[in-house]
Amino acid sequence: MRVRIRLLRTLVVAATFVVAALPPAAGASVVGPTPASQITAASPLQAKIRLWTFVTGLDQPVYATGSRDGTSRLFIVEKTGRIKIWKGPQLYATPYLDIHTLVSNGSEQGLLGLAVSPGFKTNHRLYIDYTNTSGNTVIAEYRQSTSNPNVVDPATRRVILTIAQPYANHNGGMLAFGPDGYLYIGMGDGGSAGDPGNRAQSTGSLLGKLLRIDVNGTTSTKAYRIPSTNPYVGKTGLDEIWDRGLRNPWRFSFDKANGNLWIGDVGQNAWEEVDRAPHTTTGAGWRLNWGWRIMEGRHCYNPPTGCNTTGLTFPPIEYDHSNGRCAVTGGYVYRGASIPALVGGYLFGDYCSGEIWVTTATSSSVAPKVLLLDTNMLVSSFGEDGGGELYVCNLNGSVSKVVQG
Repeated sequence: MRVRIRLLRTLVVAATFVVAALPPAAGASVVGPTPASQITAASPLQAKIRLWTFVTGLDQPVYATGSRDGTSRLFIVEKTGRIKIWKGPQLYATPYLDIHTLVSNGSEQGLLGLAVSPGFKTNHRLYIDYTNTSGNTVIAEYRQSTSNPNVVDPATRRVILTIAQPYANHNGGMLAFGPDGYLYIGMGDGGSAGDPGNRAQSTGSLLGKLLRIDVNGTTSTKAYRIPSTNPYVGKTGLDEIWDRGLRNPWRFSFDKANGNLWIGDVGQNAWEEVDRAPHTTTGAGWRLNWGWRIMEGRHCYNPPTGCNTTGLTFPPIEYDHSNGRCAVTGGYVYRGASIPALVGGYLFGDYCSGEIWVTTATSSSVAPKVLLLDTNMLVSSFGEDGGGELYVCNLNGSVSKVVQG
């Protein structure tokens, strides 16, 4: 997530963001018109959607996810260090988790990610990604209180992994359990500009990578285990690495229907990209090299011309920084039930411009994208609940649900 124009964007949004009431609930709101070309709902590219803004007044929300335990709760992550619970029609006053004293508060730092265990209904375990007061990435496990299911027991805190960060930006922050039950961790290249340490390409660094670990066990030296099928086990390279060549994979997701991996990788100065890896017998993205810092999108970066692209995987989607665009926010393939035409469409957006696009999940290696909404939001994240319904987080303090237009 890039924040270099946040102040200007925030002032503009504060002056212009207006919501209007509409069903399905009092106080709900629509964001942006739907193009006339999308009236006929025949495919994801023709779907008609709107945003129902159901909660406001949050402190920099950066993620939302369903509890997936049958309670219909939505966990909302605030960058400043708290997780809130929404259970319609209310936002609970007491935070589910409050670690604000543990997190750093730089522009790209804070509490950045959350993943609930696939067995959360019975084991009550959740995992968070944050930058600590030293600026380093921490992956920690917590457990929900046994006496009060609407709060986390702080005494259950267990640090899984700490990764040193050389700079304050490009921290990644996304956590997600894959269809294999392992925890995937998105790590940026460590920051500054242009990846000066070439960390994203180095298999001796955890930065600029997607990592995969097993949190259901420990070893004598680690608070987790390494899956034996990780690509660098027994080879030159750190065992945690799943794939490499990422600049700042702020948000990634797995398609609920087939396990395909989608990554929104934030670009440098010119190009944003969305990466896609099909699920295979070895897993989605196994040992792929997404190209940074050799490539930015499908273009040479270092060197600026004549770069060697051997062994690199190109993104199906890229876009430039025209019209105020600055940083891609990766989303999800829609697998819900309330918007039939959208099923099989991958939604993603741009943090600065507030645009939300869709592409068909089965598109070719160069995928077309269609603008669904042009909002006044700082699109910090998308979220998904257990039923496959999608949400949009606005860093300016709101969370909206994607609903039928």
